[in-house]
Amino acid sequence: MTETIYYSQIRTEDGAVFLAATEQALCYVSPQNEGIRELKSWLERHYPGVQLVEDEEKLSIYTTQLQEYLNGEREEFTLPVELVGTDFQKAVWTELRNIPFGEIHTYSEIAESVGNPRAVRAVGSAIGANPLLFVVPCHRVVRKNGEMGGFRGGLSMKEKLLGLERHKAKI
Repeated sequence: MTETIYYSQIRTEDGAVFLAATEQALCYVSPQNEGIRELKSWLERHYPGVQLVEDEEKLSIYTTQLQEYLNGEREEFTLPVELVGTDFQKAVWTELRNIPFGEIHTYSEIAESVGNPRAVRAVGSAIGANPLLFVVPCHRVVRKNGEMGGFRGGLSMKEKLLGLERHKAKI
């Protein structure tokens, strides 16, 4: 069992993003401006009793790639991740990672791709529980009618990310 989780943060024009990792992989990326309290709450649920240690150097590979993505300089993440959730959640998150940069899919399409076309609401719940914002691109999923739907980082952030990807994909 993991005894220590390391964390750091990056500053963006919209606020701070907290990242956390085990010795082996990134396990958590917060929405902007949620602060360390959300990270600690998530850790209590998924890694009870773990020691939380700030370590910018240890997380530099993750912070660099996230900063590059948010600056429009990176389209894919090439870093190890540790997905902590139910089997269904992990299946949904794996499908999200298969959505190409600059594309969007619907909740229904994700439900079909995980083999349960009637599980649209469950897909929405799994997406809402995504612990790796940006890296597991839940912002690339919209409602069947094209509306944004929810986003743990806020709809303005979702629109900004989709705009960044649309612009970059056209270049």
